[in-house]
Formats: sequence, C-alpha cells, structure tokens
Amino acid sequence: MFAKVRSHGLRGIEGFPVNIEVDVSHGMPMYSTVGLPDAAVRESRERVQSAIKNSGFAYPYERVVINLAPADMRKEGSLYDLAIALGILRATEQLRSDRHESFVILGELALDGTVRPVNGVLPMVIDAYQCGVSNFILPQENANEVAYMEGINVYPVGSLKQTADFLNDRKDIEPMPLRHWTLETGGFSKNDFSLIHGQTGAKRAAEIAVAGSHNMLLVGTPGSGKTMLAKSIPSIMPDLTKQESIEITKIHSAAGALKSWDGLVKERPFRSPHHTASAPSLVGGGTKAVPGEISLAHYGVLFLDEFPEFKRDVLEAMRQPLEDGEITISRAAGKATYPADFMLIAAMNPCPCGNYGSKHTPCRCTRSEIKKYLQRISGPMLDRIDIHVEMNEVEFSELRSKAHEESSDSIKKRINSARYAQLTRFEGTGVYANAQMTNEMLRDFCTLTSEAEKLIEMVFSRQNLSARAYNRLLKVTRTIADMDGEEKIRPEHVAEALQYRSVINKYWGE
Repeated sequence: MFAKVRSHGLRGIEGFPVNIEVDVSHGMPMYSTVGLPDAAVRESRERVQSAIKNSGFAYPYERVVINLAPADMRKEGSLYDLAIALGILRATEQLRSDRHESFVILGELALDGTVRPVNGVLPMVIDAYQCGVSNFILPQENANEVAYMEGINVYPVGSLKQTADFLNDRKDIEPMPLRHWTLETGGFSKNDFSLIHGQTGAKRAAEIAVAGSHNMLLVGTPGSGKTMLAKSIPSIMPDLTKQESIEITKIHSAAGALKSWDGLVKERPFRSPHHTASAPSLVGGGTKAVPGEISLAHYGVLFLDEFPEFKRDVLEAMRQPLEDGEITISRAAGKATYPADFMLIAAMNPCPCGNYGSKHTPCRCTRSEIKKYLQRISGPMLDRIDIHVEMNEVEFSELRSKAHEESSDSIKKRINSARYAQLTRFEGTGVYANAQMTNEMLRDFCTLTSEAEKLIEMVFSRQNLSARAYNRLLKVTRTIADMDGEEKIRPEHVAEALQYRSVINKYWGE
C-alpha cells in the first residue's frame, strides 16, 4: 500500500514543503529512507518502529520505503518522525481515511510514542501558510510558538496514539486558541539607568545611539562602568512590535535558542559572546550553516566586551553584516541568509594594563605596546562604529551621592519620540532608524543650516574623513537633531556628533 503525508523542512530560516511518501509492499523485511536524509532522519527508523509498537499498533515486517520529496533538497533533524509513523499507519490501513492529507505534520517521537518538540516550527508554519496550508498538527510544547498567527488551525498533540485517534475520528482535539499580542511595558529594570552613578556624558551618548540605532564603542579603564552601561541599554530601547517579535522568534526557533516554549520572544535580545568566540559562532556557519550571535542579536544588542581581544578575522568578518544588516552563509550542505540588524556595543580598555589615562593608577605599558594593542581594531571597523565614548573612573562622591538619577523609563520616552519622527520620515521605505539611511536618503533628509554646513566642511578637510565616516557623522547629527525636535541640523548638533569622534583622534590619531 502507498500513502502520502505532508510535512515541512527548514533551510536557514526559510521553510520548504516536504511530501513524505510511504510504500509498504511484500518482500524481505527492510526499511529504507531516501530523499537526501541526514543522520537524524535515517535514525528515525528505530524511533518510529518502537513508537508504533509501544502505541498499540502493528508494525509491518515487510518492505518499507520512505521517500522525502523533493529528493534534491537535504532533510535534517527529527521533525519528520511523527509524519513518517502516520504514513506507515495509513499505508497499512491502521489509519482508515485520508483526513491527514489536509494537515502539515511535525514532531519528534520518543520510543514510547510520546511526541517531543522540535526546532524551527514558527518559520516552517509561516512558509506553509503562505503556500496555502491552514491546518497543522504540532507537538504540544511548540503550539504556543505559533498561537499568535491568524488564519491557521493548530492541533497540539502529545503522543502518536492521540494523533492517530484524532485522525480516525475516535477522539477530538481542540485547536489552539488564538492569542492576542500583548507586551508588558514600563516598570523598573534590574539594569536600570537610575542605578548608574555619574557618567553623564556616556549615558547621553547611549541615549543618542539607541535613538538612531547607531553602533557605539566604549573606551575606559577597568571598573569605569562600561559593562554596566552596555547591559542597561536594552532597558531604554523601544518596545518590540509584533512583527519584530515574530522575526526574532523565527531565528531563535531555527537555532534552537528559545529559552522556553512559552511563545514569541517579547524582549529585545542582548547577546554577549566571550572574546574567544570563533568566526562561525559569531557570524554563523558550521556544516549546517546555522545562525550565529549576530543573527541571534537581530533587533537587539550585540555586546562585545574586551573588543581588541577578539581574533582579527572574527572582527573583520562582521564588517559586511554591519553594513548590510544580513549575512549569507554558503556551505557544501547548503546556503542560508540570516537577518543581522543589530546594535553593536563594544567595550575596551585603552591599553593592555587598562590604566592609560587613569587619574589614579599609573599605566605600566610602553607606547609601542599601547599602539600595538589599539591596532588590533582596524580603521574600517572603527569607521563602522558611529559613536565613540571615553569613560573615566567614577569618583567616590558620585558613588555615594543621593542625587536622583534619571530612570530608563524616562529616557525611553524621549527615545520613542525620536524614533516616531524617524518612522514618520521613512514611512514606506523599509527603513526605521537613522543608522539605516542610504546615501540618497542622506541628501533628502539631512538638511544642514549654512553654519552647520561650514563647520562640517571644515572638519571633513582637517580630519581627512572617509566617505563612510562622513556619512555616519551625518546620521548621528540627524539623530541629535531629532532628539531636539529640530527639522534642520544646526551647528550644535554637528559639534556634539564630532565630540563622539574625538576618541578616535586621541587613541588612533597620529
């Protein structure tokens, strides 16, 4: 007998339909899986056979051939177990109808027939829905992941027996109710800006960076608060929209990085890889071209502490995604494109011992050691960072001060106002923040007063700015003007933006 069951596959974060064709015929007992299966798919034989027997069904000791179509696309993972088992039951007429043909079926099987959750459910369901499928049978733990999608019917199952009884009309399963998008906003954060004493200039720079989604470099002595400031940045970022949440969840689901099975990710990611991280772990790759840290930080923050300690090839591999907002990974097993629209926050000491420029501790490094240390960060990488901030030690009087520090909630309100102005300006362009402006947009939206034009022209010639550095300087001035509610860029906006480039001149200048 022949049976066909619909399932879905995943390549990167894009799904593709998979038809599981099962043929059970007389002959020597055997089990063969074809259609470019990986090791996990081939091993499904043992899981499927044990699950069928332990669920009270008869396993056919005949010639069983499983074909995963299309045969020229690689199939990976254990997500086809449930569909294969149901295909065998239908081919042996233990499923009495073809009702299963209206469903896309995903799920891993345990040996006792329990259905286990799988990775990548959200992107696969989205793709299947776009292909015209609206009915899905999914593991119970994955159901919340797609519960926010309108127009689909999701039937959560816990075992092979329950699924077979449902398809045989012996038991009813209620479809997952639609969940409405809600997001808790406001309130005190454990990394609130009100907990940061002093560092007024650095906090102002962080506010501008978030308002325009600019990259930022923090340079300072150990203990000056660089890490604390970086960890506080998510608390002032604009709240996630539903579409942003879905995109983040797609990536985390495909990577198996969801912290729980509670549904969509509702907080902006904050990724902080160690400086020993390899290039594939940061930008993505490996034999299966999986997403890396820069994609897992999509719409959030990628924090690189001890910036010069990262390997040179790792940092240079980030240059292209910093410009394009996405990364394409090509491997022998396939090619995948992942979004990588993140805010880079980097932190570093000014020298190997960390005390160069300290008011209290003398530096032990020679000039050549300092120069060699700083040269680990290339010029092109520095050009891709819009805002550079120097942080000095906090004085005792500031630490003990009882003066009220502004909360993250208050700062976020100003940022939301600036972001709203940008969303209105860029409506219909696909751009949502100043840092994403194209060169053509710079001409249209960065209107300078005559005084500001003269100032920026003088700086361009004196500091020998590259075209990229000039464009990024303009983007920062546009954000500062938005923070002030100004349509035109004024000299004071240019002056403040230039201040955030002075660190380059101090440490990397001649």
